[in-house]
Amino acid sequence: MTDQLPDRLSNNPESPHYDEPLLTRGVGIRFNGKEKTNVEEYCVSEGWIKVAAGKSLDRKGNPLTITLKGKVEPFFHDAEKKE
Repeated sequence: MTDQLPDRLSNNPESPHYDEPLLTRGVGIRFNGKEKTNVEEYCVSEGWIKVAAGKSLDRKGNPLTITLKGKVEPFFHDAEKKE
C-alpha cells in the first residue's frame, strides 16, 4: 500500500473520488493547522474541504455540506502512531 494520499478524496460511496481501502486505513485532515474530524470531502490542490452543516440532510439522505477554503493537509492516522 502506498503512503501517498490522493489530491481529492470523498467518504461518499457514490462519489468518483471515493476510495474504500484508503478510508479504512484511516485518513485525517488538518485544515489551517487544526485537525478536523467531520470532513466529508477534500481537495488539496484547490484548497477546500466540505464539512457537514449540522444534522441537516438532503433529499437523498446525505448530509448537507458547506465548503471551507484554506490550507488542506491530509495524513494517515497510522503514520502518526509510528512516529
